[in-house]
Amino acid sequence: MGIKENIDRLRDRIKVVANRAGRQADPIEIVAACKGVKPEFIEEAISYGVRIIGENRIQEAHQKYDIIQNSAEWHMIGHLQTNKVKKALKIFSMIQSLDSIRLAQEINKRAKDTLDVLIEVNTSGELTKYGVRLEELIAFIEQVSKLPNIKVCGLMTIGPLRGDPRPSFRLLRKLKDKIEAKSIENVRMDWLSMGMTDDFEHAIEEGSNMLRIGRGIFGERQ
Repeated sequence: MGIKENIDRLRDRIKVVANRAGRQADPIEIVAACKGVKPEFIEEAISYGVRIIGENRIQEAHQKYDIIQNSAEWHMIGHLQTNKVKKALKIFSMIQSLDSIRLAQEINKRAKDTLDVLIEVNTSGELTKYGVRLEELIAFIEQVSKLPNIKVCGLMTIGPLRGDPRPSFRLLRKLKDKIEAKSIENVRMDWLSMGMTDDFEHAIEEGSNMLRIGRGIFGERQ
């Protein structure tokens, strides 16, 4: 099955699940996760209406950006090291994986304009995962909110490697509601980025409005 058929099938499935959950499908954004995907396949996905490209690695992203340029919006969805921030800011309009004050301070120092970020939260408690710990999240966001070149626009999480992802997704939605209730200056909760190829249906049911889909668009990576 080709990229167009995969995208069409994905959109149809999003509509079905959203309707089942009593939601509209239109506000749910698809981020094409492009780690290991060749530029020509990414350009094909863009031609079929994908408007956000998600990348995990700075060097790989730069190589593709030199070819594809601004025909789509670029988001950093992988772990970002502080020594790669300068390069990241040349490409990405959003960092979805902000997970440390040191990283936030480096982005704030390097950014020429306000940069949109999502806070990555470790909702599963797995030690192998990046992300802000639950008990530190509110204080972390309050610190980041004071940095003038960063705009917090929501939360991101990765479901557990094994088991039911719904508790992690449900928890992120509850955290979003809790943060919204605090009305922290310079903080919006526009986006809940959660759900990938294997678990996006559960994520939609729990409130996701941004899905990071790789294999569901491009097939198995070569």
